[in-house]
Amino acid sequence: MPAVVIVGAQWGDEGKGKITDLLAQDAEYIVRYQGGNNAGHTVVVGDETFKLHLIPSGILYSDKVCLIGNGVVIDPEVLLEELTSLEKRGISTANLLISERAHVIMEYHRLLDRLEEADRTEKIGTTGRGIGPCYVDKVARSGIRMVEFIDQGLLRERLKQVLPGKNRLLKAMYNNEGFELDDLLARCQPLAQQLKNRVGDTTAVVNRALAEGKNVLFEGAQGTLLDVDHGTYPFVTSSSASSGGAPTGSGAPVTCIDKVIGVMKAYCTRVGEGPFPTELRDRTGDEIRVRGNEFGTTTGRPRRCGWLDGVALKYAVEVNGMNGLALTLLDVLDGFEKVKVCTGYKHGDQILERPPASLKVLRECEPVYAELPGWPVGSCKKAKSYEELPKEAKGYVEFIEELTGIPVVMVSVGPGREDTFVRSKIFEDR
Repeated sequence: MPAVVIVGAQWGDEGKGKITDLLAQDAEYIVRYQGGNNAGHTVVVGDETFKLHLIPSGILYSDKVCLIGNGVVIDPEVLLEELTSLEKRGISTANLLISERAHVIMEYHRLLDRLEEADRTEKIGTTGRGIGPCYVDKVARSGIRMVEFIDQGLLRERLKQVLPGKNRLLKAMYNNEGFELDDLLARCQPLAQQLKNRVGDTTAVVNRALAEGKNVLFEGAQGTLLDVDHGTYPFVTSSSASSGGAPTGSGAPVTCIDKVIGVMKAYCTRVGEGPFPTELRDRTGDEIRVRGNEFGTTTGRPRRCGWLDGVALKYAVEVNGMNGLALTLLDVLDGFEKVKVCTGYKHGDQILERPPASLKVLRECEPVYAELPGWPVGSCKKAKSYEELPKEAKGYVEFIEELTGIPVVMVSVGPGREDTFVRSKIFEDR
């Protein structure tokens, strides 16, 4: 069962959409397994740029089956806008199937998300799109799934059960009158009708594909350090952004996973709040932000930038069981006289080699850096193969391999498909 999981190795925004799009050439099924429209995957094909939020990056190939798994939370309005945008640009979405078990972001989820964030003394940095409150309802067993959303009778019954409690909460906590059942149903009905024929049993589809020996690519959102269990809690997303989320978020068996590829930038970025040990609040950080166009695909927010955090990267390799790394944006480091990699956290008189669970301790840590020689301006950008990269850039790649103990299987030096050098085949020839 040739199945590959693509996962973020940092705080998200590593370039997973680009890597998924590239690997989708050799896959037959592409499955998005967690997160919501708080994620943004950018794919550049020739002169065109596509920004995807819910739909798997493999949608740009007309012969691929794309699945939105049960672990994803779906805003129907956003999904329909994304479908319409793709179709207007000549991209077929006929092969997209949505899990009937995926939970739906309702209007009250978006409202609660904004109100709760405004009420926090220490902001999380949520996008305000309702993702967290939707996952809360999923775990609290008061959520609405696609199978109920597309059936007006079932949706009415579920809202009769759920909406009174939401309205009481909104009134008591925020002095907000909440929602009328019939008004909410009226807004949901046209959305449900447009999505109805796209909803089905994606678990059966993915398991059938695996049983038939098809190449299946699982696409994650966000990154390991934003994982609700393994990230810098509470400054995390609300889902399992590590490789363990792939089987639970798709219904595929954990035994099917053949490889886990971690996508990482040549440096680090973070959107929103939370600890960031290698953050650069100086001219170097600003320069990386401008060179890398480090502004959120979904929110447009400027990303915080810093040197590569090797401590966090080694942790991500371990937690995900990664077999290889896809290194993106190496060209952004062109022209720096020296480049740095954090190899440990100094806390008092101790050197920590793993990220501490305590945010208090993490915030007190200072990065311990290894300093490597830089390489000339524009040299990575000009390279047409891995072999053409300057020796210092290849030395940087080799340092990462030695640090993590796994190979860098792909290196990207630009936004296009042709700008990624594949050093090791991911899907085996059959």
